[in-house]
Amino acid sequence: MFYRASLQAAAALASLSVLAGCGLLSDSSSETDQHISVGTTSSPSTLDPAAAWDGSWELMRNVFQTLVSFPTGSTSPEPDAAEECRFTDATSMAYRCTLRSGLKFSNGEGIDAEAVKYSIDRIMKIKVKGGPAGLLGSLDRVETKGDKTVVFHLAKADATFPFILATPAMSIVPPSEYPAESIRDDGKVTGSGPYVLDSYEPGSKAELTKNPGYKGFADRKNDAVTIRYFDDSAPMVAALKDKKIDATYRGLTAEEVIGLEDNKDDNNGLQIVETVGADIRFLVFNPQDPASGKLAVRRAIAQVVDRDALVAKVYQGTAEPLYSMVPKGIAGHTTSFFDSFGDPDTAKAEQILAKAGITEPVELTFWYTTDRYGSSTAPEFAELKRQLEASGLFRITLKSAPWKSFQQGFNEGDYPVFGRGWFPDFPDPDNFIAPFVGKDSVTGTPYLTDEITDELLPSSRKESDRGAVSQQFRRAQEILVKDVRLLPLWQGKLYVAAGEDIGGGERALDPQTVMQMWELYRKTSW
Repeated sequence: MFYRASLQAAAALASLSVLAGCGLLSDSSSETDQHISVGTTSSPSTLDPAAAWDGSWELMRNVFQTLVSFPTGSTSPEPDAAEECRFTDATSMAYRCTLRSGLKFSNGEGIDAEAVKYSIDRIMKIKVKGGPAGLLGSLDRVETKGDKTVVFHLAKADATFPFILATPAMSIVPPSEYPAESIRDDGKVTGSGPYVLDSYEPGSKAELTKNPGYKGFADRKNDAVTIRYFDDSAPMVAALKDKKIDATYRGLTAEEVIGLEDNKDDNNGLQIVETVGADIRFLVFNPQDPASGKLAVRRAIAQVVDRDALVAKVYQGTAEPLYSMVPKGIAGHTTSFFDSFGDPDTAKAEQILAKAGITEPVELTFWYTTDRYGSSTAPEFAELKRQLEASGLFRITLKSAPWKSFQQGFNEGDYPVFGRGWFPDFPDPDNFIAPFVGKDSVTGTPYLTDEITDELLPSSRKESDRGAVSQQFRRAQEILVKDVRLLPLWQGKLYVAAGEDIGGGERALDPQTVMQMWELYRKTSW
């Protein structure tokens, strides 16, 4: 998902609870105020799930329900609005869900199979450009059987379909309040999730309170949540230090992380916690460009780039080198680029170019976006330029553009080399390979590789046991290394800062790194 900004788009919780004194209670019935205020730099672009394939998912996870979701501690989709979901046979071609009894939307209307079908069908009817219709490529049609049963018939076997249904984009909405062929744009939300959206001020705040009619897996440990949206991380950190918010879940820069870690005594007892993230950054090479279209040039760049230096100088250790498009923490991760190229080596890169008859420095233009992946993007590309030019083998020109025009440029094939980012729609290796290959690659640059698209991916999608597909994805990564059409650079670590009185953080993040606000609570002493 190309929407979460660099380390400024990192939010995760590993362990915020520190037991001290006589003991701690999380009972929301205590006298402690169980109203939590959370800050973020990721403001929703839409309140309608049919248009959402971006950071809007953060809010949606807390106010809508999906048929299946990721209960705390789960890495596989489990029933939420559904009572049971399963593939009907071993071919992974039909997925059947039976709804829980007594489900209602926050407006009092009942939820039935027709509402589920309507919610999914409208995604395909509206088909917002860059929206979640792109997730439903394997879906043929939705069938209802009675009031409680929904069957998703797939056009091709796809064992990842339950993961797709677990994304907030597949939230269930009431047909009476969401138009069938257009986006709801009145600034309101009607869902059946753990919270009700009481009020929303775009770019400012969202007020959530417990949904009294909620039926689902969420065990809400607070009574209400205020989400405050910040344009920049500096005022957000200031608000945290001044105790105007209780926690941050998205937006800390590398400098702020280091500052909070190194000055714990001066930070009013704030906690900063780290865990492994799944957002990645990589270079895309345009095969139509006279220079980057040459395999030798791409291989030489891969041989020169020093990921360790990049993350040390630019990200100060708040990211880690990535040698595969499938990041650490995701099944199927390998170190395929390191296995093939080893440590940075200018002499080897020179030999690669010389064998291809390239003896003069290669001139290339590298493009990056100025407002998508955070303020560290510019120094990141300056460091890449420094490394490549220091080898004496390249002359790099850097150019940048705001996201809207940058997106237009790479979709039209204007850029020889450009930087992109990806944050997963679901925690499966398929989601780090499939989007980048084929005629309609999300990079905007077609990448035709028949073995991956016609053999490896279809084979892996027939396997419902996702732990049994590592062989296909190891082979896919070998092909990516051979072609060097994509060059992985780094993966982010995830951070959160919070007051010392805030607990539940170790349970608050689902595998899509979407915050489950219901897990946070204010600790009390006996």
